[in-house]
Amino acid sequence: MNNKLLEMKNVNKRFPGVYALKGIDFNLEAGEVHALLGENGAGKSTLMKILSGIYEIDEGEIFINGEKRVIEDVKDAHKNGISIIHQDLVLVPYMTVAENIYLGREILTKTGLVDRKAMVEKSQVLLDEFELDIKAENQLNSLTVAQQQMIEIIKAVSFESKIIVMDEPTSSLTEKEVEFLFKTINNLRNQGVGIVYISHRLDEIFEISDRVTVIRDGEYVGTVRTKETNVDELISMMVGRELKNYYIRDFNESGETVMSVCGLSKKGKLHNINFELKRGEILGFSGLVGAGRTDLMKCIFGIDNYNEGKIIVEGKEVNIKNPNDALNYNIAYVPEDRKEEGLFLIESVRFNMTIKILKEFISRFKVNSKYEEDISSEFIESLSIKTPSLEQAVNNLSGGNQQKVLIARWLLTKPKILILDEPTRGVDVGAKSEIYSIMNELVNSGVSIIMISSELPEIINMSDRVVIMHNGRIQKILDKEDFTQEKIMHYATGGN
Repeated sequence: MNNKLLEMKNVNKRFPGVYALKGIDFNLEAGEVHALLGENGAGKSTLMKILSGIYEIDEGEIFINGEKRVIEDVKDAHKNGISIIHQDLVLVPYMTVAENIYLGREILTKTGLVDRKAMVEKSQVLLDEFELDIKAENQLNSLTVAQQQMIEIIKAVSFESKIIVMDEPTSSLTEKEVEFLFKTINNLRNQGVGIVYISHRLDEIFEISDRVTVIRDGEYVGTVRTKETNVDELISMMVGRELKNYYIRDFNESGETVMSVCGLSKKGKLHNINFELKRGEILGFSGLVGAGRTDLMKCIFGIDNYNEGKIIVEGKEVNIKNPNDALNYNIAYVPEDRKEEGLFLIESVRFNMTIKILKEFISRFKVNSKYEEDISSEFIESLSIKTPSLEQAVNNLSGGNQQKVLIARWLLTKPKILILDEPTRGVDVGAKSEIYSIMNELVNSGVSIIMISSELPEIINMSDRVVIMHNGRIQKILDKEDFTQEKIMHYATGGN
């Protein structure tokens, strides 16, 4: 008990139609990084939202430094030295860095006015301590995602938090930025801060954590010391079975060219892009953040305009001015940010799946609800989407199940060309394997897939060929027999 910062005992939480947590136990020691692992929907975020006062606990006990505490809201959590850094950043973009750090607890002058000068000075001290080349008076939206992530950490430290929860902190970071984050985590650990680290990236967990607790379907599975376990054991604990064929892919000979992009350029973004996509292949797109991969796909799908070049689909030059034009040419696009660009979060699973094919259910101003329900249920089953019902709001699903709902929407359009932008970001290993299986079935049926991914193992194991981009240009196109992580990174960083 002497070294335990936190103990959560027999924690239970229910939502309408869902028993989210069933008797969970979890503890955290001072100066420890304790990873919390589980499939999407296992209950990790729910457990941490109870700890941080976002959700109320139904049953169970929480002890801080050996003393029982009741955490009813976020202020209670802060009083008890608890901060959470969410996967989706909760900062205010049009306020300054200092204003974000002290948001809700502004420093006041004797006359009761906000003392902006004092806030800037104190914030700058924190920024300098973390060796960040950022000015406290800068507007937040001028920072990179990685820098904003560091502001969240500084905000937590400014509360003098002894317990910091990090939920998927590296999901939008480059490799160099991850290194800096881990350096920061180690500094916090040396100061006696306990960190709960939630991630689906097992390599990170082995690099940064001391212990790993696994939960499955809202229940406690077990806790192991990181140096005494391995990837296979953790996956087995997570999914309840061995997952031997993690990357599921049959490599068949690709067919004829279904799409050609010729000399495509967008001022300041893309420069003379040329590539071909073949029938029944997965064409991977690799590159560092800002390389131009997403910009290119948005031009192809008609979200953005391009200045020069042409797109040829099945031998004919096409003029794609908007996404509806792309759909008419049987092109579908699953965006990188499912919450901002893809899903209607407050709408149902059924609504989100069928919104692009509504005309199939409407005849003479009547909706064939039975057909809509049948086809939605079919995709819920075939994609193994975990949801209590068709009418469940998508916002209440786990990240992996949200991603599968979005994929289902575009599969319902029966595409011949499917663009997947970071298809497994924020998705657990079990759901990843299911998504890979779906992709494999699609290319076996003749669908052509373009896959943008920042995960090199995913690129190497799932792609037939890989296009490597750097600064808005195609640096190199590699065939499968030439794939290595070293080669891909060489070209991604601008090598010739």
